[in-house]
Amino acid sequence: MKRTGPTNPVLQELIQSLRKESTISQAALWDRVADDLEKPTRQRRVVNVSSISRYTKPNETVVVPGKVLGSGLLAHSVVVAALSFSDGAKERIEQAKGKAITIEQLLKQKPKAKDLKLLG
Repeated sequence: MKRTGPTNPVLQELIQSLRKESTISQAALWDRVADDLEKPTRQRRVVNVSSISRYTKPNETVVVPGKVLGSGLLAHSVVVAALSFSDGAKERIEQAKGKAITIEQLLKQKPKAKDLKLLG
């Protein structure tokens, strides 16, 4: 059976823009994120807030090509860009004075993908 990729048109557009930006700015990170987003839903990354707290330093920017869940506590402020967030995860990130944004917003803010960390 041939793999077709995601059928969600918004996700398809995001993957195309990530690939385009990857070639324009020569940032391999965006191509890697696009590869991860093309995977089936069950194989996408799921990251808890506790993992973000454990593997980041204050004021870092993190990309999660999947979903962020609200299990755990966040000890410092972090900018987290992900495909989706649970309500609890957004709440915990904002309580720690961090920001929860979409991958598309981060792509516009940092097209060169400098100082970004991929989690998951």
